[in-house]
Amino acid sequence: MFENTEKTNLQELGEFGLISHLTKNFPLKRESTNKGIGDDAAVLDAGGKKILVSTDMLLEGIHFDLAYTPLKHLGYKAIQVNLSDIYAMNGIPEQVTVSIGLSSKFPLEAIEELYEGIYVACEKYNVDLVGGDTTSSKQGLVISVTVLGYADEKDVTYRNTAEEGDLICVSGDLGGAYMGLQLLEREKIVFLENPQIQPDLEGKDYIVERQLKPEARRDVIDLLKSRDIKPTSMIDVSDGLASEVLHICKQSDKGCNLYEEKIPIDPMTYETAREFGIDPTVCALSGGEDYELLFTIKQADYDKIKHDVDVSIIGYITEPAAGYNLVSKSGQVHTITAQGWNAFKG
Repeated sequence: MFENTEKTNLQELGEFGLISHLTKNFPLKRESTNKGIGDDAAVLDAGGKKILVSTDMLLEGIHFDLAYTPLKHLGYKAIQVNLSDIYAMNGIPEQVTVSIGLSSKFPLEAIEELYEGIYVACEKYNVDLVGGDTTSSKQGLVISVTVLGYADEKDVTYRNTAEEGDLICVSGDLGGAYMGLQLLEREKIVFLENPQIQPDLEGKDYIVERQLKPEARRDVIDLLKSRDIKPTSMIDVSDGLASEVLHICKQSDKGCNLYEEKIPIDPMTYETAREFGIDPTVCALSGGEDYELLFTIKQADYDKIKHDVDVSIIGYITEPAAGYNLVSKSGQVHTITAQGWNAFKG
């Protein structure tokens, strides 16, 4: 019998603390396992190539709300968030498995719509659906996707290999998905109070799409290869810029300086944040779900990428003693803290 010991709240550990706690006694035993838990994807040896493996789970009521999330968009997004993990390892995804848990409220037509979105994503990114599982669920809709990708050993990029002096770069713009979510949540509340009022999303297409239909950045991987740039470290921005840059710094045992004025924020994101009384920079730092790529490069590669409009250089890697700093537009220095998505927050 187990002793009745004091219980530990999962929120105290957080997602990554829980993963570390549960897997600390699982040493790697196979020579073909190059990298296990702790990066965007596992790395397996496939005789000349590395196999990259990553899994994500989406739960109704936690990761998505069907009140404003079309099932086709949800299927598309479920694939995208997994492909992004493979691109974050500088690899190419080739296969996915999709497992779903369904409650009795879903008719066949609803699940066909979900799989239509999955199909569109697989077609667009040239990925094969090769398996999965289906089961009943009492908790609403559950979607679990596993993705397999491949890369040459020389190309695989980890989080823990940033070097002092490296430039910190990010693709696209940040904070849009978070503001899209705030807008959809607001319109849901208005609708519940008065179902006769139609959602007011006019002129906000970009940020709504950033939330409902994100795009994994295969184009950035192609761009880097075409410029003969191998990032010194890389991660995708799923939990917010602050959280991701801290992952790179802590796993690389380095510090960083980020510059607020360099963080890319779309005008629509900026204006909508102001409408909601939210600091746009906070949206970029802590919002999450942008699925852009955050990566570091050697200073020698600066000239190769400095003119690319879709990549912003937002800071540089420092010695660990310098800490994790955000330099504001006014020149004040603030310590960066991770305040993004917490899988176990109440």
